[in-house]
Amino acid sequence: MEKKTIKTIAQNKKAYHDYFVDEKFEVGIALAGTEVKSIRQGNVNLKDSYCKINNGEIFVVGMHISPYEKGNIFNKDPLRERKLLMHKREILKLFNNIKKDGVSIVPLSLYLKGPVVKMEIGLCRGKKLYDKRDAIAARDVKREIDRNMRDKNN
Repeated sequence: MEKKTIKTIAQNKKAYHDYFVDEKFEVGIALAGTEVKSIRQGNVNLKDSYCKINNGEIFVVGMHISPYEKGNIFNKDPLRERKLLMHKREILKLFNNIKKDGVSIVPLSLYLKGPVVKMEIGLCRGKKLYDKRDAIAARDVKREIDRNMRDKNN
């Protein structure tokens, strides 16, 4: 069996800053042809996007895919809601989890898995301001330790 190559197109770094990611899911996404071409060029932004569940289906809201420049009349609205492709039991599991306070579904990354566009979504809990400060401090300490180890080895 061939190993499919994964090429990351976009990441939502803001999600990791604003949320604790409890669980990750890989989902497909229903797109138009010109949207896929635009994604392949890297013209997508996941910042400030989120997922919502409506009538047993899951949608991504606020994901911006720039119009394909050669797409003319076939281009879709850049901010339209796009349906995510996921098993019904997984959607029900997510729905039961987001009923809790402070839990939401956030797109984490968009990537190509072979010829197919996939999205990684996360079940996330919001961080408080002091949690964000702790994360920044831990990252700075780790960076300083790595720098000292590198200097010591040279």
